Amino acid sequence: MPNNWKTYKLSEITDVITKGTTPSTYGFGFTDDGVNFIKSESTSYDGRLDENAFVKISEEAHQKLKRSQLKENDILFSMAGAYLGKTGIIYKNHLPANTNQANGIIRVNENKALPKFICFLLRNPSLISYVNASAGQSAQPNINLTDIGNLEFNLPLLEEQQSIASILSAIDDKIENNLAINKTLEEMAMALYKHWFVDFGPFKDGEFVESELGLIPKGWEVKKITTLIDVKDGTHDSPKRVEDGHFLITSKHMSGNSIDFSSAYKVSFEDFSKINKRSLVEKGDILMTMIGTVGNFYFVNEEPNYVIKNIGLFKTSKTPELQSYFYSYFKSKIGQEFIKAQMTGSTQQYVTLNTLRNFDIIIPNKQTLTSFNQITNDYFERIMINTKENQTLTLLRDTLLPKLISGEVRLKEFREN
Repeated sequence: MPNNWKTYKLSEITDVITKGTTPSTYGFGFTDDGVNFIKSESTSYDGRLDENAFVKISEEAHQKLKRSQLKENDILFSMAGAYLGKTGIIYKNHLPANTNQANGIIRVNENKALPKFICFLLRNPSLISYVNASAGQSAQPNINLTDIGNLEFNLPLLEEQQSIASILSAIDDKIENNLAINKTLEEMAMALYKHWFVDFGPFKDGEFVESELGLIPKGWEVKKITTLIDVKDGTHDSPKRVEDGHFLITSKHMSGNSIDFSSAYKVSFEDFSKINKRSLVEKGDILMTMIGTVGNFYFVNEEPNYVIKNIGLFKTSKTPELQSYFYSYFKSKIGQEFIKAQMTGSTQQYVTLNTLRNFDIIIPNKQTLTSFNQITNDYFERIMINTKENQTLTLLRDTLLPKLISGEVRLKEFREN
């Protein structure tokens, strides 16, 4: 440890370490509008909150659930289950907001430490591994508030914390900017999909015919998805973790139209080959989360070097003319509503492979499909470029983060290199 760094327990540099409150405990439910309510599903291993997973509670619930009210720069630390060890930092645009009892609330004393720096400390892969390895085993792995407060860190002076956080934040900001651009591009594709294939805007003056899904333009068809593509899912096994191999991606690693490889573990080359005999992921396929947070989609723009578990696999790699159309359908309101209607499970929601194989979809004529692809393929090409850049930036950040926050690499050395 560098000479001017000191060791602290987290409780020594915070004003508050508490947890949120589940609204139903006090008779409140979720609402369509109101105050943000941030559950564990919104946290991530890279400190980013997925705003798409926010839900709402009433203003009355917000006022009464005082313990769970959040402030700017609060750090959320997921305390249990599949999201154990994931984090998120609260910014002004998230407020007002509350959180549930599955999230710890860490309020840093800003005279002693910088919240962003502490968030980076909590994102250190070695700390995440330690938390998961030492978590108590009840119905699901968990950590309590006392254990969170007892986590120990080596801290530099505030000025150096600020400098280190600025370097890492700059990488995070570029990643966030690319994600925002990708979101805008996807929304443009979604808007076009809705105008053409839900509202039938360009075709309103043409002839329509009856179908299983209502009136559709003449020459279009309604088909069962499995007559067009194969629909599969990932492995049902739990292959062992290895040091050298290929990543195993599960539902918890997919969020915000990206895959978080930093939290995934590797499986052997033998298991990789075995899984791929059943569930080979190829460039041009579409992935979907099937358990937990259901209905996150990812379009595989890269040459994949990973295998999947608890993830739906739509084999669009063999039908490039359907890739943009199917992805837009799944991401659209009508597609999301279909998935939501098929979810089941009380403790944890999920959809079955049989459900994904048994639904009908409108297929436009070849000319319309070609025109749609000519427009949207440009959007998805740009998304691919941004996604690849984010993968490079993520690798850089994840390599730098443990070295900078531990003092292994000092700022002077970093800037010289």
